[in-house]
Amino acid sequence: MNENAADVVVVGGGVVGLSCALELLERGREVVVLEAGRVGSGSSHGNCGTITPSHAPPIAAPGMVGQALRWMLRSDAPLYIRPRWDPELWRWLWRVAKRCNREDWLASARARAALLNASRELLERWVKERGLDCEFRASGLVYVFRTLEMLERHAVECEQLATLGIASEVWNAARLIREEPALRGGVAGGIFFPGDACLRPDRLVNALARAVRERGGRILERCEVASIEADPVRVRLVLAEQGTWVAARAVLATGAWSSRWSAALGVRIPVQPGKGYSITYERPAQVPQRPLVLKERSVCVTAWEGGYRLGSTMEFSGMDARLDPVRLRALEDAARDYLRDPLGPMRLEEWYGWRPMSPDDLPLIGPVPGRSSVLLATGHGMLGVSMSAVTALLVASMVCGETPPIDPTPCRVDRFA
Repeated sequence: MNENAADVVVVGGGVVGLSCALELLERGREVVVLEAGRVGSGSSHGNCGTITPSHAPPIAAPGMVGQALRWMLRSDAPLYIRPRWDPELWRWLWRVAKRCNREDWLASARARAALLNASRELLERWVKERGLDCEFRASGLVYVFRTLEMLERHAVECEQLATLGIASEVWNAARLIREEPALRGGVAGGIFFPGDACLRPDRLVNALARAVRERGGRILERCEVASIEADPVRVRLVLAEQGTWVAARAVLATGAWSSRWSAALGVRIPVQPGKGYSITYERPAQVPQRPLVLKERSVCVTAWEGGYRLGSTMEFSGMDARLDPVRLRALEDAARDYLRDPLGPMRLEEWYGWRPMSPDDLPLIGPVPGRSSVLLATGHGMLGVSMSAVTALLVASMVCGETPPIDPTPCRVDRFA
C-alpha cells in the first residue's frame, strides 16, 4: 500500500473541516483534506445557511422530555424519534433527558453563546478579508409566532439571552407584518435577532475549498478513512482503498459519523445523527426580507438571490437514507400556514442530511487524551455553519501551541467518559 506523509491531515471536507484546513494553512502548516465523498456533500450542503447566535439555548430544556414523547406519535412532528431497538440511541437520549433542567440548560446556553458570538463576528470578517463569495448578509433573523402564549414564553427566554450578549426585539403583530409583508395575517408577533446573519451554504463550502487550494492545501475526494492508529506524536490513517497517510496531527471533522472512532481512540464520542430535511425552489414572487423561523412548526425559511429554501426538523432514525415524503410535506404545510407565497414555482432539490448531535448540544473540540496527535472537531448539531469559524480558530490554536481565543473547556472531548 502507498504511504503518504503530511504535517496535518483533516478528515472531512464539510464546512468545519475546510474551515480548520484554511486556518491551519494561514499559520503556515502543510494541510491535506481527506473527504469520503464529495466536498460539501453532507450537512454543509442543504441547510438553511443561517448564522444564529439566537440559537444558543440547547435542545435539552425543561419540559422537553414530555414534548418529545408526545411527538413520537407523529411522523410529521418537528422532533421525531422513530421507534426501534437502538441501545446507543437510547443511552444518548437518557443523557439528554438528564440535562432537561434549568441548571444544565443555562450552562450549555452560556457556552454555546460564547462560541456563536465569536464565530458570527469572525465569519463576517473571513467573508470580507478572504473574499468568500457566499451571499453573506448581516440580515438578522425573525422568530414568527402564531400563538401569543408561545411568543410570551420565548420573550421571557430573551431576557436570559440578553445576559449572554444576544440582543433581541419583541415585535407585535402589526410591526411584524410591516417588517415582513410576505407573512399572512393571523400571526401573534415575532422576535427579531439583529445579530444573526445568513449566507448560501453551498457557495460558502465552494469558496472555502477554493481558498484552501489557493493557499497550497490539497483536497482529496473519494478517500474514505477505514482505520486510525494514533499515539501522542504521530497518527496513521488507513484508507479504504488508496493507501495510508502518516501525519504529525489529524483533525477529525467527520460530523455524524464521528462515533465510529470511539474504540480506536479510547474516548467516548456520543454523537448521534439528527436527520434534517430541506426543499429548495426557484424564488417565489414574494419572499421574506430576512430568514424566518416558524416557531410552532420549527421550520426555517431562507431566500437568496437565486433560490429559496424551506428546511429544518429533527429526526432520529439512525443512518436511514430515505427522503420521507411525510416530513417533506410538513415543511410545505408549515410554509402555507405562515406565508402568502409559500412555495417557489419549481422545486430544484429535495434533500436530507445528518447533523452530528451531542448530548449537551455542545461540540467536541480538542485533542484526544493519550492520543494528542488527534483532535476532534465534531458534534456541532444544527450549528455547523454558525460555529465553523470559531471551531477552526480553536483547532488551529491548539495545533500551533497558541492560547485559545475563548475557553475551550466546555467542549473538551473527554467530558462524556
